[in-house]
Amino acid sequence: MKKVLLAFDNGHFSTGAFEFACWLNEQAPILLTGVFLPHLDFTSTLSYAQGGAGTFLPVIEDYNAEVVAQQAQAFETACTRHHIEFRIHKDRYDFAIPELKKETRFADLLVLGSEKFYSNLELSIPNEYLRMALHDAECPVVLVPEAFRIPECNVLCYDGSEDAVLAIKNFSSLFPQLCSNETVLVYATDKKQPEIPDIDYIKELAARHFPNLTLQVLDVAPKKYFDTWLDDVKNPILISGSYGRSGLSQTFRQSFITEVIAEHRIPVFIAHH
Repeated sequence: MKKVLLAFDNGHFSTGAFEFACWLNEQAPILLTGVFLPHLDFTSTLSYAQGGAGTFLPVIEDYNAEVVAQQAQAFETACTRHHIEFRIHKDRYDFAIPELKKETRFADLLVLGSEKFYSNLELSIPNEYLRMALHDAECPVVLVPEAFRIPECNVLCYDGSEDAVLAIKNFSSLFPQLCSNETVLVYATDKKQPEIPDIDYIKELAARHFPNLTLQVLDVAPKKYFDTWLDDVKNPILISGSYGRSGLSQTFRQSFITEVIAEHRIPVFIAHH
């Protein structure tokens, strides 16, 4: 049994994220922990993804205990209806992200609604708190749009980095039921003569976990055509290494992954050291 976190901020219950957790429980029983975080009405931020640990985020918090209680009751009722073992954690702190980071230390997977998580901030897409959650999580994260389909194809974003390889291994461990799906390991580069880094090593590893594996190089204006290429993939889930960290290639970090998250079309799995 895996322990899965489902995080909500005050007032934003992600139906898509909960439905994804239900699907996980149907595959194999999970312990689902609902984490209810404070509602943040205002924030003035520096870019956390670029600023790192020194970033300061002053906040004004509006913690509505009645709203949280209603959400928690709805979560409990839904879990009971779907026969999911659950726990409820309510965190009232001036700055919720450190508490969420601690929760992820003791979990196998964090599920977030990519459209709902602190969506009231409207600072950017993805917003700064979603970026921080991805950056600081100590377990893999899956971002789920409100309307999603069960994945039928795994798209492994590979750039030769340690985090990209770790994400592939973590995904295969957490989602063995998806490993038999069609899987594409995609390497994107602007180089004129592209060569997949450590190709023999990554083929040996990936082929053991994904029997329907193919390798593909996107070397014709990948920043421009990645979305077009992805449109032709049936119900994909995107698997990526670190987000907002130096370990992930500039091409994937600033173009592909950010755009895919912002479009809220498909689930995105992210893991890093």
